[in-house]
Amino acid sequence: MKARFRLKLFVTMITFALIISFSIAIIDYIKLKGEAITNNQVQIQQTEDIVMDSLSNLDKAYSIFDEDTTEEMKERTEELVERYQSNPSFKNWDFAAIKEEIGMDLYIITDQNVIIHTSFPEDQGLDFSACCSDFSSLLDERRQAGEFAVDELDVQQKTGDLKKFSYMPTPDKKYIIELGYSLADKRIFNEFNFLEVIRKLENEYEAINEINVLNIDGYKLGAPTDENLLAGDRQEAFNQVIRSESIAEVEGEWGGNPALYRFIYYSTDNTQGISTNRVVEISYNHEGLGAILERNRTIFIWQLAIVFVVTIILALLISKWVARPMYMAFHDQLTGLKNRTAFEEIMEKRIKDRQETAILMVDLDHFKNVNDILGHDKGDELLIKLASCIRNNCRQEDTAIRMGGDEFIIILPNTNVDDASNVADRLLQSISNLFQSVTDEGGISLTASIGISVTPQDGIDIETLYKKADIALYASKEKGKNQYCVYDATKSYAKNM
Repeated sequence: MKARFRLKLFVTMITFALIISFSIAIIDYIKLKGEAITNNQVQIQQTEDIVMDSLSNLDKAYSIFDEDTTEEMKERTEELVERYQSNPSFKNWDFAAIKEEIGMDLYIITDQNVIIHTSFPEDQGLDFSACCSDFSSLLDERRQAGEFAVDELDVQQKTGDLKKFSYMPTPDKKYIIELGYSLADKRIFNEFNFLEVIRKLENEYEAINEINVLNIDGYKLGAPTDENLLAGDRQEAFNQVIRSESIAEVEGEWGGNPALYRFIYYSTDNTQGISTNRVVEISYNHEGLGAILERNRTIFIWQLAIVFVVTIILALLISKWVARPMYMAFHDQLTGLKNRTAFEEIMEKRIKDRQETAILMVDLDHFKNVNDILGHDKGDELLIKLASCIRNNCRQEDTAIRMGGDEFIIILPNTNVDDASNVADRLLQSISNLFQSVTDEGGISLTASIGISVTPQDGIDIETLYKKADIALYASKEKGKNQYCVYDATKSYAKNM
């Protein structure tokens, strides 16, 4: 137990020093973060403007120059609707042949928004209601509207490919026929390729870690969706931007280093619904203040190292020179229990807090015979066993104390007379079982007597409570020992419970 006390003291000092050091470092970091944000505002704004302009130009280009593709998709969809009316069993459709014929991928979406047939195997069985709640709601709206609709640019689930998608419900509204037209190798996309613009910005500005363009369900355009799902604070910031159509920022990490994630809402001028609205996510680092951060980090590391080494040395010295005297000042050397000094300190606090507290005074019966007949070594051995027995019968919040000799006290916080009596009952039985072997072998009837007093009814000072517990203890002995009594204020002595 003394070793545990020394270790606790050692760890406490180190922890205290490290907390102070880390607190100072955090305060410095917050100041530097403010400087970094201020110094990078111009660069941040320029980056956002360029990305937004790139997306806007691409959307406008598709709107103005790609009307032929939209018209072709509409015509092909109407042909497929007619085919459905004459042959409503999709199992009989040759989706690979249809793709070859029209040059587009074909998807059949149920009224539960699940892809049940497609020429694009990776999306077979895709459930939009599970992965993409906002888009699923849009599909429901389009199904009810019963009209042809087109999205100029969106992400292909699973692969991240950029495609132009069209949607048209069947006349019975049981299904939506969706077409997907690949854009990656087409002239308009290559002329206004926002992905190229993003890559150039990432390479040009050291402060930019990464730029992502996300669709309404948080999937990154131009990359496999399974690898780009947001999480944690970034997901919350994204959701906030989608709901409020505004801007949000959140601190996080990128490549193991601190980073600022900024989310900006983007809405195309010619939107066909929320599917063409997007969120631009830009991850910034603090490279603009790299020299300052590096210098402060070096200072912090040296400070931390010095504090750590000095703390270890001091803790070792204190644990060697001071821990034992400190421990012995409040503990009994033989049993390891708290001592009289600790008893007074604990009770002063309990009384000051005006909390109902019971004290059980425990004294062995006929213990003098053990010392006289079996010797003091045997007596010490039995006291150690008794201390362990008392400790095992205590609750976690209780405190076991050796006052001296064979006299022990248990402090029971937040305990009334009835609860204290139950503890005393269990303890007497445990002590009786513990010393049965002494009775059998040495012929010494070794039992215990217990006296109980409770604050505040029996007193509000330590001396009075101790005296009344002592009166109750001797009442137990007078009544035949091996029992407990509770102090009775009305009779100035103790009574059995």
